[in-house]
Amino acid sequence: MSDAPDVSAVNSAGTQPIRQVRGKNPSRYAELTRGELATLVPELLLMGQLIDRSGMAWCIAAFGREEMLQVAIEEWAAASPIYTRRMQRALGYAPAVPGQGDVVTIFKGLQLDIGAPPQFMDFRYTVHDPWHGEFRLDHCGALMDVEPMGADYVRGMCHDIEDPTFDATAIATNPHAQVRPIHRPPRVPADRSPHCAWTVTIDPAFPEPTPVPALAVNERSRAALLELAPIEASEEGLADYAGPLLSDVDFAAFSHSALVRIADEVCLQMHLLDRAFALAVAERVETEAELTKLRRKQLVGIAGIGAERLARALDLPRDPAGALRAIWLHPLLNPAAYVTASSLRGEITVAPGPADEDAAWISLCGPEWPDALRAIAGAVAPHLDAVTTAAPGGGWKVAVVEGEERPEPEEVAVTRFSTGASFVFQPRRSIPITPV
Repeated sequence: MSDAPDVSAVNSAGTQPIRQVRGKNPSRYAELTRGELATLVPELLLMGQLIDRSGMAWCIAAFGREEMLQVAIEEWAAASPIYTRRMQRALGYAPAVPGQGDVVTIFKGLQLDIGAPPQFMDFRYTVHDPWHGEFRLDHCGALMDVEPMGADYVRGMCHDIEDPTFDATAIATNPHAQVRPIHRPPRVPADRSPHCAWTVTIDPAFPEPTPVPALAVNERSRAALLELAPIEASEEGLADYAGPLLSDVDFAAFSHSALVRIADEVCLQMHLLDRAFALAVAERVETEAELTKLRRKQLVGIAGIGAERLARALDLPRDPAGALRAIWLHPLLNPAAYVTASSLRGEITVAPGPADEDAAWISLCGPEWPDALRAIAGAVAPHLDAVTTAAPGGGWKVAVVEGEERPEPEEVAVTRFSTGASFVFQPRRSIPITPV
């Protein structure tokens, strides 16, 4: 775009009061109990997947279906390699030699990726040896969302988008990894199950793919380079995922500290994805106003649906205190090391910080545009509203007030089209996967 900003240059439930957790790079999620965190983490993973359900509808309207597909490819390919490596390092399963990871490492990464939230994208894994494996999707929530739109949209997602983005995620572990389909939609017959199946092969003879240019830009962002507090190894529960690959990750088995770190890393995944989305959209619009409009529409949709799921999962009260807590715990304001905020006497104050340097979601909000915050409050209860005011010395404040019921924003209604909006997680047994 001609006069748009240079995006590459910007680098516990209930009525309890919000506590400030102090220390190096404190996390707002440290306030939650271990059980609450085990419930929250899969919710955050699903929330991240729904970002595209929120954003891509507006890209279709602005650019058409073909350009929407390219935005999606560039977006995921410029984000997933970064956050995949971050999670490997955080949970202690990074390859001993960078770039020489095996299929188990790839599969562990997928289990902690917003592109593959548990159960909603029901990946089942088979490991033949360190260099050969397979996965299938017994249920693909994304497919359930696009199948009603017709075969062209199914091919766009399952062929055009998946081919380059699966490889982009795999090469974060090993540049000689390839993900190839055994079968995939459109489904023939129409009720075929599993929905798709893929092989993963690592072979030094495979050529290294060329990364999308935006990846190098995103790698320089504050989100990519952000340092988070290390996991405390002395706590009860798992401090890492260095053991065997599991059929389903049992988040309740992790320690409190590990779950806090995972939650913060998942929020960073969302910010890296949004940043890549902004880079891709910036290439296709003419003005800064157009870029801001599309980004804000995406944000309102995920703000509302995310808050609705968060409030339900943590059983937040449907009152101003509950809505303020939803804002406090929403990825919009997390991780705390990225988004600078404090809470006192029933209001949250947001100050400039690393997220603003990245032109992240929070930079779109404030007294001049409170819509995303209002969507969060309204998702907790339709009679709640967010009021924003300028803060002395810079930044701004948000409080929640009661009033008349407001209709759901159009952007939230569009995101609700996804089956992920109402998806319910089920208890699962976590079984080690051994080579076959």
